[in-house]
Amino acid sequence: MKGKSLITLFIVFAAFNIKAQTKKEKVEIAAKYFVDALISGRQADLEYITCDSLSYGHSSGRIETKKDFVYNLVTNQSDFVTIDIIKQTVKIEGDVAIVRHNLHATTNDKGNPGEVYLGVMLIFKEQPNGEWKLLARQAYKV
Repeated sequence: MKGKSLITLFIVFAAFNIKAQTKKEKVEIAAKYFVDALISGRQADLEYITCDSLSYGHSSGRIETKKDFVYNLVTNQSDFVTIDIIKQTVKIEGDVAIVRHNLHATTNDKGNPGEVYLGVMLIFKEQPNGEWKLLARQAYKV
């Protein structure tokens, strides 16, 4: 009986903590999940964190759909080895969040090692279930 009580207490505590997160905290978690998905290149993670209508803008001006974005990461056309995020800010207006940060990454696109330093703007949209998904991303050279 004691084991069941501890499990029940843990579940209630975990549920309370999830509900207690502010919108800003949820957006920060979504942004971190997105960065981790970029590094892992796992299709399921990339598809989960992005809206179907994703507009993914590169610093070169190239724009990708969700399908293109996922394909390029899964096939290592784009390959983030490491990503460091600095100077991140979050602004929320209703069900839309704007996340800005600077990104320093090591890459291995198509097997070619490289480094990028970029400014990035991410736009997340809150879903009916309270989750935040990436709607748009635009990178620019800093």
